[in-house]
Amino acid sequence: MKSVEEILSAIKTALPAAQIELVLNPSPSAQHSLRVAPADAVAVASFLREDPELALDYCSNATGVDWPDKEITEKVKVSKLVEGQEKQVEEKLVEETIKRIDPGYLEAVYHLYSMKHGSGPIAGPVVLRMRTINRTDKVQLPSLTLVWRSCEFQEREIFDLFGIVFTGHPDLRRILMWDEFEDHPMRRDYIDPDDYEYEPTPHDEVLKRADEYKTQNAAGVAQ
Repeated sequence: MKSVEEILSAIKTALPAAQIELVLNPSPSAQHSLRVAPADAVAVASFLREDPELALDYCSNATGVDWPDKEITEKVKVSKLVEGQEKQVEEKLVEETIKRIDPGYLEAVYHLYSMKHGSGPIAGPVVLRMRTINRTDKVQLPSLTLVWRSCEFQEREIFDLFGIVFTGHPDLRRILMWDEFEDHPMRRDYIDPDDYEYEPTPHDEVLKRADEYKTQNAAGVAQ
C-alpha cells in the first residue's frame, strides 16, 4: 500500500486543481490524513476508488467531529511610543498579549480501504476528511454515498448527531433520534433536556435533576 504522501502526490498529478492537503498526526500512531476542500471531495473520492493502483473501494467508517470556537492567546510585538531616557518619547517594539477567537467548524472523517488489493486494518486506513465553514448556518458538505455505498447510513448518523447536512445524499434523515428531536447530541455544547420522563430508573445525579425538574414543574403548574 502506498504511503499517504504518495497518495497525495497521485491525487495532485491526476487532479492538479483540487485543493487537498496533508494533515500530520504527531501521536505514536502517526496516522496522517488528507483534508480535501468540499468542492473537490467527490472528484477526489472517485479518483481514490477508480485508480487501479489505489482501488480504495470500501469505506469502513465515517464519523463526525465537532470543533467549537477556540480562544487563542498569543504574544505579539507592536510598535509604540514610550517615554525613554530624559523623558524623550521614542518608538519601541513592545510585547503584548492578545486574544482572538478561532471560529469553530464541523468535520466529516472517512476511513478507506482497498478490498481489491486486500489492505486491511494492519496496513491502516487512508483517512479522508473535509470540514464545514462554521457550526451554525454553513454546515453543508457533499455526500460521498454515490462513491462508497457504505456511507449512506453513516452520513445519516453524522447528520443526526452532529448536524452536518450532506448535499446529494439519497435519503438524508435522522437515524437514531426521532424526527421531531431538536439539536444534535454529539455537539460539544449540547445540553441535556430537563425532562427526565424517558429515564425509567433515575439514580444519582439523574435522580437529583429529575427531582428538581418535578419541583420546578409543579411550581409552574401551581402558578
